[in-house]
Amino acid sequence: MLTQLLQGFTLLGEEWVLWLLIALSVCSVAISIERLAFFLTNRLGDTRELEARLAAGDEAFARTAVEGKKGIEAAVVRSVLDAGSKGPDAVQEIIEGTIVREKLRYDAWLSFLGTLGNNAPFIGLFGTVLGIIRAFHDLANAPASAQGSASVVMSGISGALIATAVGLAVAIPAVVAFNLFQRWLKKLSHSAIVLSHAWQSHLKSKEAGPSAQAAAQTAQTSDGKA
Repeated sequence: MLTQLLQGFTLLGEEWVLWLLIALSVCSVAISIERLAFFLTNRLGDTRELEARLAAGDEAFARTAVEGKKGIEAAVVRSVLDAGSKGPDAVQEIIEGTIVREKLRYDAWLSFLGTLGNNAPFIGLFGTVLGIIRAFHDLANAPASAQGSASVVMSGISGALIATAVGLAVAIPAVVAFNLFQRWLKKLSHSAIVLSHAWQSHLKSKEAGPSAQAAAQTAQTSDGKA
């Protein structure tokens, strides 16, 4: 019974694999479009002026720049501004937590693209194997007069090889999209870290200011006594 079921499955051919690959391709395109729209609407664009204003301590400008904006950069800037009174060390912890949380939103569905890119060729190859098995089965069951003809098996093999080609055609765009979005996310994460460091440098300079003044006063007092 089990042998008959397995034999029946292998004789299904490559058609159902092709339909599976087509469905996966549609999902891949839909996810790529959705992620593209998400990345475009969750970024700040040119952040050089914002970085300079943060380093200068212009909190009002920074809050205005990220007001109503979405994305990892805006979220990190809002977090560091809200946590400015807690000191640079606390701000660093908040930055790391915010980046980890926001990355989950950007990573959504990217694993599907990566998995599809790695496995679609194998799915296509599986369909090719099934197609070749059915082609040789058809050859074995062909009339004796036709068994010597190459066309009996070649037509089935050529159709089976289409599955491998379709598998590659599905995999390549998925891999390209996955790598592109991963690189884009890395760029946004680096931009968010740069902005947070600009604000941290301002906080550290504020802390160093009173300490430097106190040290100078102490030195002057010591010189006066001497």
